[in-house]
Amino acid sequence: MTGYQLAQINIGRLLAPRHSPLVADFVDQLDEMNALAERSPGFVWRLVDDAEPAAVAAHPELADEKFQLNCSVWESVEALWEYAFRSDHLRVLSRRREWFERPDGPHQALWWVPAGHRPTAAEAMGRIARLRDHGPGPDAFTFRDRHPAPEARAAGVRV
Repeated sequence: MTGYQLAQINIGRLLAPRHSPLVADFVDQLDEMNALAERSPGFVWRLVDDAEPAAVAAHPELADEKFQLNCSVWESVEALWEYAFRSDHLRVLSRRREWFERPDGPHQALWWVPAGHRPTAAEAMGRIARLRDHGPGPDAFTFRDRHPAPEARAAGVRV
């Protein structure tokens, strides 16, 4: 185990409220996909609920019932990649346009956290903003523009 783990956030806005038949197929699969993530190799933790008033005040979209946020921590970029694109999760991911509005900016960000750190919704939303405002870098990146963990950067490792 290294001194860092990979945090990720992905966000989206549903085409209809969660109780609508239009998005029922997505909502009905959430428990299954969360369970799949939790038993996947390299999974560490996921944000279950962060309805803190301070988070909502800083990011009003968190109060929108159509807004969906997923934040989790993984042992590595590779572990998250395997779950996202090589497991049954891909079946649901490939249908996202049926349930979600087209994003008008970054909808996912990855960043390194010290092992044991658990990001808040506000912190994770800040990484989306950093990616939107500054592009990919060591503090917020994507699968396409990966950055190594700080300890690997210090050793000169390239991704």
